Amino acid sequence: MPNITFQNTNGQILNLSDQKGKVIFINFWATWCPPCIAEMPSVNELYEKLQHNKNIVFIMVDADHDFNKSVPFMNKHQFTLPLYEANSEIPENLLSGSIPITVIFDKKGQLVFHHEGAGDYSSAKFADYLLKLSR
Repeated sequence: MPNITFQNTNGQILNLSDQKGKVIFINFWATWCPPCIAEMPSVNELYEKLQHNKNIVFIMVDADHDFNKSVPFMNKHQFTLPLYEANSEIPENLLSGSIPITVIFDKKGQLVFHHEGAGDYSSAKFADYLLKLSR
């Protein structure tokens, strides 16, 4: 698991390497990015299905590092996703320059999913995939 830190809107720091033993769903996005906006409802739906699973962590990373834009965006669309910004360098194998990018780490800290571009994460099949990883 890479040693990356994120900061949430309350200033709390989350160190990715401390999350080993959990499934980590990370989405890099921005408020001005049409594919990001298009996939956000499906990500929010997935989060609402699985948010109470203590073995799954969701990290929505504002690629612009601008909570002054991303927080109102989330509120306007009534998304309940946990919002973060990167507090350290992101390795190129995770974030190559274009967004949205979604990555998933399994409980062992291995990268098991990497998707560049908009995705639909609202299917029961995708939720089952995360649940299976979390067992």
